[in-house]
Amino acid sequence: MAFCEFSKDFNKTSNTVLDNKFISEYLPSATGEAVKVYVYGLNACQFDKDIDFEKFCQDVGLDKETVLDCFRYWEEFGLVDVVSVEPLLIKYLPITSSSPKKFKPEKYTEFNKSLQFLIPDRLITTSEYSAYFSIMEEYSVKPEAMLMIVKYCVDLKGSSVPFRYVLKVAGDFASRGLTTVTKIEKELSAYTLRTGDLYEISKILSPDKKPDLEDSNLLKKWTEDYSFTKDAVIVVAKRSKAKSFSKLDKEITSLFTAKKFSPSEIEEFYKEKNTVAELAYKINRELSVYKAVIDPVVENYVYPWINKGYDEDALLFIANYCFKKNKCSLEEMDETVNRLYKSGLVTLDAIVERFKEISLEDEFIKEILSAIGLSRKPTEWDRENLKAWRGWNFSDEMILAAAKVSQGKSPAYVNAVLSSWKSRGIYSPDCISVEETKEKKGSGKVTAFDVKAHKYTKEELDSLIVDIDDVEF
Repeated sequence: MAFCEFSKDFNKTSNTVLDNKFISEYLPSATGEAVKVYVYGLNACQFDKDIDFEKFCQDVGLDKETVLDCFRYWEEFGLVDVVSVEPLLIKYLPITSSSPKKFKPEKYTEFNKSLQFLIPDRLITTSEYSAYFSIMEEYSVKPEAMLMIVKYCVDLKGSSVPFRYVLKVAGDFASRGLTTVTKIEKELSAYTLRTGDLYEISKILSPDKKPDLEDSNLLKKWTEDYSFTKDAVIVVAKRSKAKSFSKLDKEITSLFTAKKFSPSEIEEFYKEKNTVAELAYKINRELSVYKAVIDPVVENYVYPWINKGYDEDALLFIANYCFKKNKCSLEEMDETVNRLYKSGLVTLDAIVERFKEISLEDEFIKEILSAIGLSRKPTEWDRENLKAWRGWNFSDEMILAAAKVSQGKSPAYVNAVLSSWKSRGIYSPDCISVEETKEKKGSGKVTAFDVKAHKYTKEELDSLIVDIDDVEF
């Protein structure tokens, strides 16, 4: 609580500031009651924030419903915001630079009588009338056309139809250029033709809910814009978990994107969807992964893998491999699948054959490492080396011989030995034995790698670099 405040006597002698724009633009077309409520509310905002709704009504001499209607009136012009009704909370807004729509109330005298006749169960308020006037003025909607819209809403929702619903429907018609009796009659006739289909679909989604114009517009979109038949829409309504037309719209849009239009295609889509969901659960179990919601797994991982050509057997084998190699996440499995795909390994047979090849290669690599004098498991680097050596046209026998020459060294030394042999065309064991019988002056036998050695001067190397451009090794 503030430590200082104005006294009530001080407040009574102060001034309530009223914007000149309110006086010139809004006040002339408003009723006296609406002006009284606005000004007294403005005063309460500034000097009596603790006043309650009952006291406010007593002070202005109006009942609660009338006061609320007045605030609703000003809300339509954007001067206040009715934040809540129970409890009542009104927020005053700044007056904008745009001018309010002006119209003469007497222009709509007959319209007002007809409107009240269409809605006999309640008294139409000033703010409600003003809202209808605003739409008619803004979109040039004929009064007869507006009454036709109101009658449609009453027929659909009953005489207690909320006026905001009527305004929403009227706004929809107006935004689509349906502002005359002829155009609206045509639109409502089309709606009548769709009514049977609407009720049939609505009964599947939510038996207690009556379809409205928005639902009709969605059905029109599905059948005319998306080219779905009514039977196809009914299949989606039955197979999906949608409980409203708006949720059904998302489902049908998804099918439209997937290019599934006919009932048979849609049935197959949902069967496949269930199968893929089951596969996602199986993959998660293989990886020992728990996901409370499976849809993201299906959309982000399983469907992309299937679209690459992987079937259930292949994916479960890969999942099992990832688990045993401690790659127990969907992200790591995705990386594995992508590596296999880049190598053209998609079917289970192709993957198994490649794994067998790797197993045999690893056994040979172990033999190479043993010849060098190492005792460890093969690595991806070792496999890349073996692939390169075989690409140099060396047989496994020659590669093993190079490993023996490299005893006590490292696998990288085998590269140097084989490179030496390759440069001199040594591709058979016979050539190795001949080279190894050669003797070096001042010492005993020399190895094949020693024979290779040739000393280059810096000038020779530099000249090679200068003379050769864009080398492709």
